[in-house]
Amino acid sequence: MAYQFTRIAIKIGSNVLTRKDGSLDVTRMSALADQVAELHQHGVEVILISSGAVASGRSEVKPNKKLDHVSARQLYSAVGQAKLINRYFELFREHKIACGQVLTTKENFGSRTHYLNQKHCMEVMLENKVIPIVNENDTISVTELMFTDNDELSGLIATMMGMDALIILSNIDGIYNGNPQDPASEVIRTIDNGKQDLSEYVQTSKSSFGRGGMLTKCNIARKVADEGITVIIANGKKDNILLELLAKGSDTVCTRFLPSPKPVSSVKKWIAHSEGFAKGEIHINKGAEEALLDPKATSILLVGVTHIKGEFEKDDIVKIINEEGIQLGVGCAGYDSREATRLIGHRDLKPLIHYDYLYLDQA
Repeated sequence: MAYQFTRIAIKIGSNVLTRKDGSLDVTRMSALADQVAELHQHGVEVILISSGAVASGRSEVKPNKKLDHVSARQLYSAVGQAKLINRYFELFREHKIACGQVLTTKENFGSRTHYLNQKHCMEVMLENKVIPIVNENDTISVTELMFTDNDELSGLIATMMGMDALIILSNIDGIYNGNPQDPASEVIRTIDNGKQDLSEYVQTSKSSFGRGGMLTKCNIARKVADEGITVIIANGKKDNILLELLAKGSDTVCTRFLPSPKPVSSVKKWIAHSEGFAKGEIHINKGAEEALLDPKATSILLVGVTHIKGEFEKDDIVKIINEEGIQLGVGCAGYDSREATRLIGHRDLKPLIHYDYLYLDQA
């Protein structure tokens, strides 16, 4: 059997793996594991980003007293993560396939060294035919350090690992051009390189068990597609969904974000997803903004900087802000904040942010 892609990340959402009562849907999990095993046996490299730890733990533990949201999440995920990975381990072992656990936090993507360490770990696993199963380490991630949800994490993993495609499995068929409950609404089948405005179609409500909604999925999908990776949003509750989606010439109902034809360097991919780790702000004048938005590649020079906010070290991620206070992008600082502040307005010095370490939101 020939499939469209040879290297894919699959994000399985909470609403796919969770029953209405909040417990883990073991039948669905088993069916998806069978499909992943089928892909694996045909030479497709797969990384799974799997929700379900909290749902797994919730059915195992009855707290002595009412817990706050963070404590409950930590308790359920600590117990549930062990149960979840063990379930995957047994399911894949039936197919004589090894899987391994990768627990990560948002902070691990904020440092280039940690980022590359994670990448190396998963590369070694794939080279040795082991399926990485990735999840956020909820036991140590508290609210302000959390990913928006596993959609954000899956986007980071897909770009970090240079996957051909990211498949986000939800409990609906894709992005609709109206309310999904309205029979007149239809799934938008193709989104071409971020050209359509989806805000009027996408509901901002979050899913029953997950932290993110369809708006998050759209924003992540667009960013990943901009980096040259196909993104598919599809219904993980449908039988054989993965095999049907990935079959050559597939016409399975889903929303497909077409990848940008422009290649993006691995460093720029990291920077593109690093806004949440920004340590400071670089404010630039109108002339610098115009140069930056010109089709020709331009770095940010100290002569175009008006002021600097926050404290940061050389190589930290910083936000780039225009005179109106609008964020234009993010970049990797070539100076620490003290030196950069001292040199504001100077000419003929090395760039504050070199073009190779710069990601523009409008690019």
